[in-house]
Amino acid sequence: MHHFPFALLICASLPLSACDTAPPSGEPDVVQTLAEAPPGAAPGTCWGKVVTPAVIETITDQILMQPPEVLSDGAVTAPAVYKTETRQAIVQERKVTWFETPCAADLTPEFVSSLQRALKARGYYRAGINGEMDTRTRAAVRRYQKTEGLDSGILSLAAARRLGLIAVDLPDAG
Repeated sequence: MHHFPFALLICASLPLSACDTAPPSGEPDVVQTLAEAPPGAAPGTCWGKVVTPAVIETITDQILMQPPEVLSDGAVTAPAVYKTETRQAIVQERKVTWFETPCAADLTPEFVSSLQRALKARGYYRAGINGEMDTRTRAAVRRYQKTEGLDSGILSLAAARRLGLIAVDLPDAG
């Protein structure tokens, strides 16, 4: 008789999306569905999201309260008086970047194996080809996409196309 972990039994009886959990790397779910999509997203499309937090700095200003008292010969009889004011300022606003992703149904072991091979051929993935969207695969996806300006371990549709994994729509030749 085989013994399965309790979580495996629960996941086997639930839809696949109910079993999606963030991997130990802290990455968000691989695919976010229309319930979590940008305004105007087409039905049936899947989306990822990167949130860059705002950058807040403490700014300290010296405010002149009383100028120095200086004699005509340049001698200072009383130094200037300043007040120090400290405040918080947002130096970079929070930014939300949405990007279209392959949907969960497309992330088959065969697709992920092809992804791993494509990343390996480009020097981004060094582990064995196992067909699993694991921590190493997601780290390689992040390294690959970061060169294109997307800092995420969630595979974007654009990156999948650049890797030759998803067909590109071509204009009609007619």
